[in-house]
Order: sequence, then structure tokens, then C-alpha cells
Amino acid sequence: MTKNLLLKKEVQQVLQQVTDPEMPYISIVELGMLENIAMKRDGFVQVELLPTFSGCPALNMIQADVKEKVKKRLLDWNDELEVEVTFRFHPPWTTDRITETGKEKLRQNGVSPPPASFTAGEPWKIPCPYCHSMYTTMDNIFGPTACRSILYCNACKNPFEAMKPIANLFEGAENKWLN
Repeated sequence: MTKNLLLKKEVQQVLQQVTDPEMPYISIVELGMLENIAMKRDGFVQVELLPTFSGCPALNMIQADVKEKVKKRLLDWNDELEVEVTFRFHPPWTTDRITETGKEKLRQNGVSPPPASFTAGEPWKIPCPYCHSMYTTMDNIFGPTACRSILYCNACKNPFEAMKPIANLFEGAENKWLN
């Protein structure tokens, strides 16, 4: 196994320990935020992440945590290691990127992932993380964090949080804004 491949595996293991500060029970890998790990040259690691929410106030904290933990873990490999963490918006992050373990951790903490597909302006179809009923309603679009909303399950009578869906504003617009 090459040194670069070993380093990549080490970095991926480190990233399993980096959590979203607003959801400390789930790693950024389980959330599907990891897009790429590249070894650009000896001593330079580039980590590319996809934000789950474009206005996420925790991105700077995630970036700093990744840099700190990767540098600390790889200090034995290279004490002058440079770590660059960038956020990409293409491809956009989607629910499909959340691992099964990640989805289960969200459910155990009373959070439903966003729907796999969503069209702006249509109602959400979000299952309750407790009883799995689809008989749910939006209680408040503004939840405890920018990326979550408060919903209510009419079946089991529990409130719960749901991650806000990602909507492609240009989908179906037929270049309406570009002409």
C-alpha cells in the first residue's frame, strides 16, 4: 500500500471523529459531507466537504476541527503537515449521502433527515422518527438551528425536528431567470 493511500485512510478515520457541532452525535462522514481527500504533494492534505445547509453557521467550526484533528493525528507522518479544508457546493449534498448508521443516529435523537427529493413550494413529506408515521405537520420552520425545523406527529403526538430539505431553485425553471 502506498504512503498516500495509507495517509488517506488515516484522514478518513480521523474524520469519523469530527462531528457537526449542532448534532454532536453524528460524524461528518456519517452525514455524507466528505466529498474527497487528496494528497496534493508531500505534506499537503486537501479535504473537500459538502455542506448540508448552505447557510450553516457551524462550517467554520467544522473546518477548524478537521484541520486540528488531522494535523494532530498525522503529526508522526509529517510534523510540517499542511491541511486545507474547502467546502464545495457542486455536487450539492443530498439526503442520499447520509449513511444508514447516520440515519439511525438521527432517528435515535429525534431528527428526521430531509426527503430524498423535494421541489420548492411543495409540502414536505417527513416521517416521524419515533413511530415512522407520515401523518406529520410542520409546527415551525424555524428550529433550534438554521438547518432544522420543528414538526409534530399527529399519530404518536410527539414533536420532532427535521433537517430542512435541499431544493434546486432552477429545477423546472427552464432557464427562466437566465434569459
